[in-house]
Amino acid sequence: MPVIVTGFGYFNLRLLPTSYKVHIKIENKLWDVPVPPEQVLSAGKLNREPQCQYQLRHLQDGARISAVLPPNIEGHWISTGCEVRSGPEFLTRSYTFYPNRLFKALQFYYTDPQCHHPSYSLVIKGKLRLRQASWITRGATEADYHLHKVGIVFYSQEAMSDIRDQMNRTCSGFVSTGRTWAPGRVYELLSAKAGRDCTGAISFSMHELSLVRLEKQYNGHQGVGLVEKLFLGDTHTNRSERMHYRPNGYQQPLQSALHHVHPCHVCGIIYNANEHLPPVLPRTSHTPTHLRGEWVSSQCEVRPNVLFLTRYLMFHADNHSWEGFYHHYADPICKQPTFTLRAAGYYTKGVQSELVKGGTELVFTVNKVWVKPLNQVILQMLNTSRPRSCGEAGSWAIGEEQDISVTGGCTALGISLPHTEYELFKIEQDTHSRLLLYMGERPTDGSSPSTPQKRPTSYQPPLIQCSGEFRESLKQSFPIDNASSLAALPRP
Repeated sequence: MPVIVTGFGYFNLRLLPTSYKVHIKIENKLWDVPVPPEQVLSAGKLNREPQCQYQLRHLQDGARISAVLPPNIEGHWISTGCEVRSGPEFLTRSYTFYPNRLFKALQFYYTDPQCHHPSYSLVIKGKLRLRQASWITRGATEADYHLHKVGIVFYSQEAMSDIRDQMNRTCSGFVSTGRTWAPGRVYELLSAKAGRDCTGAISFSMHELSLVRLEKQYNGHQGVGLVEKLFLGDTHTNRSERMHYRPNGYQQPLQSALHHVHPCHVCGIIYNANEHLPPVLPRTSHTPTHLRGEWVSSQCEVRPNVLFLTRYLMFHADNHSWEGFYHHYADPICKQPTFTLRAAGYYTKGVQSELVKGGTELVFTVNKVWVKPLNQVILQMLNTSRPRSCGEAGSWAIGEEQDISVTGGCTALGISLPHTEYELFKIEQDTHSRLLLYMGERPTDGSSPSTPQKRPTSYQPPLIQCSGEFRESLKQSFPIDNASSLAALPRP
């Protein structure tokens, strides 16, 4: 499969080697623990180091993060916001794992990107057995699971009618056509005891439980203490493939109900919810539909096909040009660098997405790419590439950057230039009033969104703004571009 350079994702390189305790009570104050505001990165304070480089260095060298092997995931784990899966699907999750290996997972689905209007929920019960450390995804643990029951609860007649129509195509008689919505009733989709399984009609899968990673992060300098994050396997971006896909990347993590980031205004809402009283998250401000400023990864990012990387992106609104640094690593905490890619190009003005509510569509082009090898494996691969296929063959050296645009990319890395991608993004604020940039999720199969039909419908992990025009202008609100400034996407 060809590997294409992407403006905002990653490079799908298959050639690479592979404590603040909160006592749970039903009181909102416990979820809004007053803590000192998170320190804003200050170039003045650092003197010699720009804000964005400091953020990356702190992420790579200073973050006190440890992976727990084998992981003890007993307890209650919750979403910390409205999640988006490809489709799009908007959801929140609330999973409980018991000492006897049984679990109960609640997935709440919504009709809107702010998770304010619940549509239905899935009640999933089963048993989970952790196995051994993954040979494919470093730092992860493989697991087996067995589903006992899956039920569905509808929150409107419209939701029931939509799902019923899907169900009755493959599971006739699931819900009779004439039956009206019964509030609070749990309709059975799967029963291991009865040998009944209608989950295929909605492409349901819990294969996310087959890959587990538990991280503990110590943030004493922020006055927060311990934060525990549970990373579960990613879901395929093609919904029809989800039932067969075995994950080798992760979704956005759930956080421990006992040890989570503070403040977390929605954590209490999700924690207290159940299938009869779904969480209704508060509405948020409108988000910008234009890009500018500088943004860096908030964590060591893990992708399908065993890729570990951090991103540093810069957008120049005056001429709609962009530049990105993609730092690749051999390990899941981004300590062992393998190579760095620097890419540059242009992007169009955005238009609000009709398919993915809350998202903005635009087009990116990649015209120039530079590669800097940082270990012997990559160095040897580049130096043994065919002449005129990847920069100047035989001249690569550790730590020295080379322009591969002159050879139209790099065959050894699967990079083809120039390249155009149809993208999606959104900008949000976190509980510390920091701006977060979500770019479109890369296709699980490693292909490129090179046509409008392949445009992403879900998002990658967020980048944090570290410098730029948004910092002051968006402190109090999110202004939206005037309609006159929104241009239709040009054809490449």
